[in-house]
Amino acid sequence: MLARRILLRLLQAVPTLIGVAVLVFVLVRVVPGDPVAMMIPPGASPDDVRRLHALYGLDRSIPAQFALWAEQAVTGNFGISITTRQSVTGLILGRLPATLELVALATLIAVVLGVALAVLGTRRAGRAGEVAVDAFAGFALAVPDFLWGLAFIVGFGVLLPLLPISGRADPTQAIAASSGFILIESLARLRFAAAGDVLAHMLMPATALALPLAAMIARVLKASLAEQMGQDYALLARVKGFSPLHVIVAEALRNAAIPTVSLTGVQVTFLVGGTVLIERIFSYPGIGNLAIDAVINRDLPLIQGLIITFAVLFILINLALDLSYAALDPRLRRG
Repeated sequence: MLARRILLRLLQAVPTLIGVAVLVFVLVRVVPGDPVAMMIPPGASPDDVRRLHALYGLDRSIPAQFALWAEQAVTGNFGISITTRQSVTGLILGRLPATLELVALATLIAVVLGVALAVLGTRRAGRAGEVAVDAFAGFALAVPDFLWGLAFIVGFGVLLPLLPISGRADPTQAIAASSGFILIESLARLRFAAAGDVLAHMLMPATALALPLAAMIARVLKASLAEQMGQDYALLARVKGFSPLHVIVAEALRNAAIPTVSLTGVQVTFLVGGTVLIERIFSYPGIGNLAIDAVINRDLPLIQGLIITFAVLFILINLALDLSYAALDPRLRRG
């Protein structure tokens, strides 16, 4: 049953989360440096320093610190940020919707562009169109996402100032989104001007994230389509008089999509990690940008909460990948 499969995957994720939590907790504490040093004002007494260490539990042994943190973390409380003195959970939840919207748009762009390139390359197999598709995919894959981001800023933000280069929305257009999902709420409220402004801010960072993934999708899907086009059912459809485009889209694409879904699911997890640099380049207020600030400031509670958040996102993406397999291959629903 599919429900049992989902439950099993969630149970298997528990040891993974525990392992990540232990590893990160130990590593961030063995790195040299005092995380509360930047909080200490000039002329602070040794007693003030000891009180700050006690406040954040840093005066205890690492096992004792982990036990205290884990007891709170299972309830969703990741402690207090050392640098902002705010709840870590609140900070993450405030930034998470921005990152999720960015990743969703980047994934959509990558899938649409990758599938279109694969279909075009298959349709033009053996001709200049296929060569052009392969060349574009190779180039898009060779350039890292952050370099795409810098190129977009120079090209479409400076030389041709068509799109905003920083932030998430124009303050004059942004709506008060209770959920934090500004784009989704703007569309739900039919505030199309606000939604368009948010999309304009997201377009360059999302496309920068999407291009390498789109190139991978195009390569893998084109190879799968070429294999499927040689199968008996595709040849039979051609004999019946269906056009090559119809055979590719209506007959072969579904069967060719299974290995592509596997690739996409794996790569989306890397895409989530890629938001760290992209959000910094575009001053985009997501958890990737927050993660860089946390590392620079050695904000231990915030670093731990963010890494657990990234781990949960990876697990949920892999679960969605399993569901996609089941949708494409009905035999898995009974597995």
